[in-house]
Amino acid sequence: MKILVVEDDPKIAAAIRETLERETYAVDVMSGSEEGLACALAGEYDLVILDRLLPGRLDGADICREMRTAGLPTPILMATARDSIEDRVEGLNVGADDYLVKPFALAELKARVRALLRRPPRDIGTLLRTGRISLDTLTKDVTRDGQPISLTLTEYRLLEYLMRSAGQVLSRQQLIDHVWDFDADVVYNTVDSYVSSLRHKLGSGYIVTVRGHGYRIEQPL
Repeated sequence: MKILVVEDDPKIAAAIRETLERETYAVDVMSGSEEGLACALAGEYDLVILDRLLPGRLDGADICREMRTAGLPTPILMATARDSIEDRVEGLNVGADDYLVKPFALAELKARVRALLRRPPRDIGTLLRTGRISLDTLTKDVTRDGQPISLTLTEYRLLEYLMRSAGQVLSRQQLIDHVWDFDADVVYNTVDSYVSSLRHKLGSGYIVTVRGHGYRIEQPL
């Protein structure tokens, strides 16, 4: 996998590059905002790590915003010394997927990178559709033919992950890793129970069991 690092501090950039290259990632480093934006917009990267404050006319938030405006789903990790709640909220609102405050431990950087790269491809829009089912990731509303479907929080998380990964077979372990908290005591039977509940609420034909592998959501016949 290939990662773009946009960071103007040469020592930090070198430490990030060395750390990620030891993890077998290919890493490109850009120090200026304009060249960083040009590389990011090329769309050749699996992940972009952005410093918030950069030399030039743009900052990290501007690059992030430009990428999302261009429709690029590339995961973005914002790394910055600006650690106020307002700064974090702004960074996430312009399209960053995660926010890492400097100074940070390189072990945490590696963990966050791995977590972002495990996620299913990002859907830039807020509306996911499968057949007659619609899910709005902004309002959290789920409907069938425009009529609301009442879901528990866990059912919603499960459905959103399945819909974001439409057409892919997801194992029970993948569902546990992405839907439940790390400290939750979840077994495979728990997953099966929630899938059964979702099937009942959505109607037949949406969630398909792939025997020996897991579950997949698809357009019903």
